[in-house]
Amino acid sequence: MDSLGIREADLDEKFIRSQGPGGQNVNKTSTCVYIKHRPTGVEIKCQQERSQALNRFLARRMLVNKIESTILGKKAEDRKKIEKIRRQKRKRSRRAKEKMLRYKKMRSEKKALRAGI
Repeated sequence: MDSLGIREADLDEKFIRSQGPGGQNVNKTSTCVYIKHRPTGVEIKCQQERSQALNRFLARRMLVNKIESTILGKKAEDRKKIEKIRRQKRKRSRRAKEKMLRYKKMRSEKKALRAGI
């Protein structure tokens, strides 16, 4: 945190009740940690573990990674990954769909001829 210039005084920290698995401990105690870095406006919410102390540590680590990635320009790499996934999930064009269906039909006919032998 020191190397990036993140001071404890710049952090707003809140503890929230967690949700999900963890039993009575999670339901009774506020183990979820919310941290906001005021100068950059970066917000982190961490509820990975059952203990508050461990979540505080993990939240700080996540905050440092996020601030570091924005500083070093790794944000562009993250955007590339997201865009790649978006392209993969996008619907096929009509032409691409017809081409794919033609290929599937040819393949099935080839297999049907093999079965006849």
